[in-house]
Amino acid sequence: MEQHTDTTPRKRRGRKNPPTSRASADAFSLEHVIGPRAGFGFLDSDRMAFLKERVLRLLQDYGVMIVHPEAHAALIKAGAREGSEAGRLRMPRALVHESLAATPKTTTLAGKTRAFDMQIPRADQGFILRTGTGGHGYVDPRDASYRNMDLKAVGEIAAVADSLDQVGFIAHPFVHGVPEVTADIHSYARISGYTNKHVWMQPYQKENVDYLLKIAAIAAGGEDQLRAHPSTSTITCSFSPLEFKYMDTEVIIACGKFGVPVHACSLPSAGGTAPLSAPSLTLMAVTEIIGMITMAHVLSPGLPVIATPLMFALDMRTGSALQSSVEALQAASLSIQLCKSYGLMAHTYGSGSDTPDADHQSMAERAMLMQTVALSGADILGGIGQLECATVFSPVQAVLDNEIGAMIRRFLRVPEISDEALNFDGMMNVAVGGHFLDADHTVTGCRDQFTPRIFQRVGRDDYEASNRRGAFEEARDQALSVINNAPDNGLLSEDQNTEITALAAAADKHIVEVYSGKVETI
Repeated sequence: MEQHTDTTPRKRRGRKNPPTSRASADAFSLEHVIGPRAGFGFLDSDRMAFLKERVLRLLQDYGVMIVHPEAHAALIKAGAREGSEAGRLRMPRALVHESLAATPKTTTLAGKTRAFDMQIPRADQGFILRTGTGGHGYVDPRDASYRNMDLKAVGEIAAVADSLDQVGFIAHPFVHGVPEVTADIHSYARISGYTNKHVWMQPYQKENVDYLLKIAAIAAGGEDQLRAHPSTSTITCSFSPLEFKYMDTEVIIACGKFGVPVHACSLPSAGGTAPLSAPSLTLMAVTEIIGMITMAHVLSPGLPVIATPLMFALDMRTGSALQSSVEALQAASLSIQLCKSYGLMAHTYGSGSDTPDADHQSMAERAMLMQTVALSGADILGGIGQLECATVFSPVQAVLDNEIGAMIRRFLRVPEISDEALNFDGMMNVAVGGHFLDADHTVTGCRDQFTPRIFQRVGRDDYEASNRRGAFEEARDQALSVINNAPDNGLLSEDQNTEITALAAAADKHIVEVYSGKVETI
C-alpha cells in the first residue's frame, strides 16, 4: 500500500514564546518534556583536566601563527607575546581565561522571520541540524545521477532543506559554472534567496567577505535588520596545525561589525595535520578553537563564537580523509565533550558518510555518528545530506537524515522514573490474562509515541503490494515534490533579487580582476 508524507507546513509562533510539541519537536519547537539530556563521553574529570592543561600549554608556550598585521598588533597590545618565529604569537593563560569567560555562552541564529529564529543552546537541551557545506558534487534525486554542483542544484538544496523541520539552517555548497574565486558569492546568493531559514556563510577569498555580508544584509532587509536579527553566521577556519590565514582572521573582524555569529572551525586530519590518535586530534582541534576564541575576544569583543571541531582521520592505506571512521567518531565525541566543558556552544558533523552513495553503509555510518555526537552534547549537528566525506550532496539523503534527527532527538529524552510513569498501580492490580490497552496510562501516553514520517512500518503483504516501496522511495518522492513546487524566483522580493544580482556581477568584475590571470570559470 503506497504511503504519502504530509508536507503541510507547521504553524509557527514567535520565538519569545517558543512552541512546544506534543508529537516530535523540531528545530523551531521545543520538547514538551523539559528534562535532562542523555549523555555519553570518554572523558572523566582527570582526563578532561589533562587535556585542558595541554591546550593552555600549547597556546602559551608554543603559540599560533597569525599573518594578519592588524590582528597581530591588537593581540600583542592585549598581552600576547612574540613566539619563536616571525608571525607566531604565544597567548598567556590569563588572556585565554579572560577570553573564555567573556565569550557569550548563548546566541540567536535568526531566520529572515522570527518564526525561524533559534536559540543556542536550546531550552530543552536538544540540538538543531544543518545541511552539509562545501560539497562540489550533486546526486540528482530524479534518477540518482551524479554531476558537478551547479546553481540549479543549489536552489534545489535550499528548497528541500527549507522543508525539513529538523534542519535549522542551510549551508552553501561549492558551485561550478561561475568564476572559481566568486563561487561562494554565487552559491550563497542563491541559497539566501530560496529560504527563510538561517544561512551559513563560508567565504573563499579575503576580498569576498564584504560582498557576502552585503548580500546577507540585503536578504535580511537591511544592515540594521541584520544587526538586530543576524540571519547569517560565518565559518572562520584554522589552517592546521595552529595557523590562521589572513582571510579567516578578517572574517572575525568583519563579522564583529554586524554582530554576526562565527563558527570557529578546526578541521585537522589524524595522521596528516594532527598526530595519529583520537585524543591528539582532539587536542589540536580544541587548541585551535580556543585560539580563535581568544582572537575574537580581542578583535571583536562580545562576538558570539560557536566551537566547531570537524574531525577527520586519514586512511593510512590510501591517504583519503575520513569523517565516519571509528577514529573520527571517537575524536568528534572527545572534542564536543571538551568544548562543552568550557561552557561553549558546540557544533560538529552529526551526519555524513565516507561512501559516495545513499546506501546501506551510509545509513549505518551517519546513524552512528549522529547518535554519538548528540549524546556527547553537541548543540548543532552538521552534514545533513552529505556523502563521500563531505564532498557530495544528496537531497534524498537529506530527507532520510531529517528522519534520523527526529528519532535521535526523542532518543535523548531521559525517561521519567516514578510510580506514575510506570503505571505501578496498574501493574499491581492487573488481572490474570489482563492487558493495558484500555488503561488511562496507555491512552495518555500513546499520543506521545514517536511516529516516523519516512521510515516504514508496513507488513509484508502491504510491502509487496506497493512494489517493495521503502524509506528511500518515500524520501525521494518527498524531495521531488518539494523541488517541483518551489517558487521559480525564490522567496525574496524583485528589488532584493535585482540588488543581489548586481552585487554578484560587481564581485565578479572586481575579484576576477584582483586575481587576473589566475582565475578560471569551473
